[in-house]
Amino acid sequence: MTIVSNRKAAMGQIANRVCVHAEDIRRLEKWVEELAVNARVSVRLENHGTVEGIVAVTPNVQVFRDPQGQEGINGVVKLIDTRDPGQSALVWLSDIEAVSHLDSVRMGSSKA
Repeated sequence: MTIVSNRKAAMGQIANRVCVHAEDIRRLEKWVEELAVNARVSVRLENHGTVEGIVAVTPNVQVFRDPQGQEGINGVVKLIDTRDPGQSALVWLSDIEAVSHLDSVRMGSSKA
């Protein structure tokens, strides 16, 4: 599942998948640029699921280890549920296939 649920992952230690190739890391960085704080987005996942919400904090990439201990890059984005603001989802950047903006908020247009 793409939503982060275990404490170690949320604390920045373990990721189900890490990126080690430059092309994959550039893809993660592209999602960071797309996911500006306060943007309302629909995120299509590689498993064909979708998650919709408001970006709580602009994500960043960082070093994780996968379950086999390989070190690499990944990141998460926290999306707040617009229908129930008390609920949120953390989505791995590496699991994102596409981002659709549901409002006009883009990187650089909103300061938080």
